Amino acid sequence: MNVIEIDNVKKTLGNFTLDIPHLAIKEGYITGFIGQNGSGKTTTLKLIMNLLKLDGGQIKVFGKDVATESKQIHEQIGFVGEPTGYMTEATLEQTKQMIAPFYKTWDDALFNKYVKAFQLDTSKKIKELSQGQNKQAALIMALSHRPKLILLDEATANLDPVIRAQILDILMEHMQSEEVSVFYSTHITSDLDKASDYVVMMNNGKVVLYEDKETLDSKYLIIKGPKKALNDTLEKELIGIQKNAFGFEGLARLSENMAKTLGNELICEKANIEDIMIFTQRGSRK
Repeated sequence: MNVIEIDNVKKTLGNFTLDIPHLAIKEGYITGFIGQNGSGKTTTLKLIMNLLKLDGGQIKVFGKDVATESKQIHEQIGFVGEPTGYMTEATLEQTKQMIAPFYKTWDDALFNKYVKAFQLDTSKKIKELSQGQNKQAALIMALSHRPKLILLDEATANLDPVIRAQILDILMEHMQSEEVSVFYSTHITSDLDKASDYVVMMNNGKVVLYEDKETLDSKYLIIKGPKKALNDTLEKELIGIQKNAFGFEGLARLSENMAKTLGNELICEKANIEDIMIFTQRGSRK
């Protein structure tokens, strides 16, 4: 089943246009949502949350239309964005008391469990929390009402690796004990190398890649070699390429035809998600 279904969606903001003919996010998985700044990730999430109105098309979450059933949908969504939107003069405990009544499924025991795991002081005001603690607090608020869908918009941006790892560990632990789906927008692709099941890539308002992580790990290669080894046949197989005075480096998707073009002078390495994003964007600018 699909937790999010996007069909024929268009949204224009100034000179930018989001155009997604179809995108279906599978239920029960972590789907990474990547792309450079301005590619359309935050706009897409705001449309899913009905914080922006569609110019055309339809978005369904849990099979419900976000334009007409947003209240029922929001009760089942945990959202972490930037900024968090909490009152800075309120303590973490007061913030919980303001948020909890909006959710029938709020679980104080779960809230206290995650507060203890992150070692947060609930008597501290939001403005007194560090950047990392603010993101931890936002994730706790998002998880404590046991949502069926978690939307993360750069939830680990500008955080040190230790805090990022703690947040990802809590998120994956939560998924093991709950029936939940995660749609995770980030530019920190190493987080997705660790945690994602699927990856969606945006570029200039369009979806340019949607693959499962197993395919990304096994089918994409970085090809390196001297300039003399780069011929027309090989270059046509490359999704994106970078050339310099000494040689070239490019991204390829493993195929029978690709295998035939590989020679002894070429070096092949496994591509990670960051490689795939960078070279896909280079290819789109050819």
